[in-house]
Amino acid sequence: MITPARGSALRVLRSCRTNGAWADAARKAQLSRDALSPQDAALCSRIVYGVMQNQLLLDFYLGAFCTQKISHLQPPLAEILRMGAYQILFLEKVPDSAAVNEAVELAKLSGRGQAAGLVNAVLRKLSRNKAQLPPIPERTEAEALSIRYSHPKWLVKRLLALLGREEAEAFLRENNEIPPLTVQVNPARTTAQALTAGLTARGISAAPHPWVPGCLELSGTGDLTALPEFQEGKFLVQDPAARLVTLAAGVEPGQRVLDVCAAPGGKSFSAAFAMEDRGEILSCDLHANKLSRIQEGARRLGLSCIQTQAADGRTFHPEWAEAFDAVLVDAPCSGLGIIRKKPDTRYKNPDALAMLPVTQTAILENAASYVRPGGLLVYSTCTVLPEENEQVCTAFLAEHPAFSMEPFALPEPVGRTEGDVTLWPQRHHTDGFYICRMRRQA
Repeated sequence: MITPARGSALRVLRSCRTNGAWADAARKAQLSRDALSPQDAALCSRIVYGVMQNQLLLDFYLGAFCTQKISHLQPPLAEILRMGAYQILFLEKVPDSAAVNEAVELAKLSGRGQAAGLVNAVLRKLSRNKAQLPPIPERTEAEALSIRYSHPKWLVKRLLALLGREEAEAFLRENNEIPPLTVQVNPARTTAQALTAGLTARGISAAPHPWVPGCLELSGTGDLTALPEFQEGKFLVQDPAARLVTLAAGVEPGQRVLDVCAAPGGKSFSAAFAMEDRGEILSCDLHANKLSRIQEGARRLGLSCIQTQAADGRTFHPEWAEAFDAVLVDAPCSGLGIIRKKPDTRYKNPDALAMLPVTQTAILENAASYVRPGGLLVYSTCTVLPEENEQVCTAFLAEHPAFSMEPFALPEPVGRTEGDVTLWPQRHHTDGFYICRMRRQA
């Protein structure tokens, strides 16, 4: 008999491979459909993320015991083998025999009965030899790190050039760790102390974030959305890096703020907290269907200053010209700073990323026209590549002398910046993020 967790995990991984689905979205949808127990949901999530985080390494070890290339196997055999290998090599509480037997049953139920023998043989060999696995080849530094941490070689090479060996490896390692769950307290509904006390009474661990004000780190939450505190709008799920964008913008009560690429709304909500829900925030997104998430979030959090509108960030709206005190541009990007939360981001086709700076520049230039004289323009991404970050802003400033970088300070360990900063998971224990603050001449 197959446990529900493994059946659900296989369906998620198949959806990712055959339909191009994102693991996080596919996992959430599958868990909702399958109505798993909290324990099975946790195991399903761990297997899905674990396979995604370690796919190249799993394929390397499986390849030592299989005559066929794992990535060339027909779905769902590759997924079944990776699931089994992940449990054998990484999940100490799962007996190897259980991992093997359930993988064999999954192969049978998936209409691959003849392949069940292959699955059985390969995984049993892996189990017998897991104490003496073949060494990872060290032909090049990039190749060794690519296999060990399951990041594509092109990305490893870029990181080595940017950071050097020691810190590049720390970045890769951090991407394969489970990040802490961080929430921002809604000051209109509660305080950090009261929220901590309420969550603690439910058996949830809650502690102040080590250095980002107004944030808590939680563990043991189970289904977060089922908590009364969530439903009552007492907190916003928000990575500390995204919270720091609002701090860098320094928005104040009564201001008029434009969030150009707002969905799913986190920065708009955080800005509304800072503005004490006084003033106006116009939250825009290219996709009208995403605006409902912002509206639902604003209602849950009790925020009335947020309005939404479908808008392409590259298209000029004359009625917005020079109309906003602050304009936030969280530009579409490669997402390479949030691999630890979206592990399949690492497998993006790098060729598709080449045109991103063109889009980012077009959005930034258009958004700049909405900043009033003396107002602020804040550009941010969730990536760490200079061509999407510093280079975009440097080129923009060279063409727009009315704008200049303005120094700002964030809590330590970031401290004072000269106008822009890149946050790194291995340095700051946040998502990888870039923030640039620019002031328009009065």
